[in-house]
Amino acid sequence: MQVSIRELKAHLSQYLCRARAGQSLEITSHRKIVARIIGVPTTSDSGIARLLAGGTATWAGGKPAGAGLRLTAKGTPVSQMVLEDRG
Repeated sequence: MQVSIRELKAHLSQYLCRARAGQSLEITSHRKIVARIIGVPTTSDSGIARLLAGGTATWAGGKPAGAGLRLTAKGTPVSQMVLEDRG
């Protein structure tokens, strides 16, 4: 559906409802298409949701415990290497 900028401004909420419902809107200026508005799907099919739904991952509902990886300071600090490199 093509809509002029003036018409879009006058009835913005109505056109946004149409886009949310799945209708693609082409915005025109002097009868030339300058933009396209498409709605964002309400269902979020994120990667995590797919993993949970497929049984690849599980979640007990709590906060993640975090990784058991601990970084230790060995060697020359990066800041010192940068200063030496600058000369």
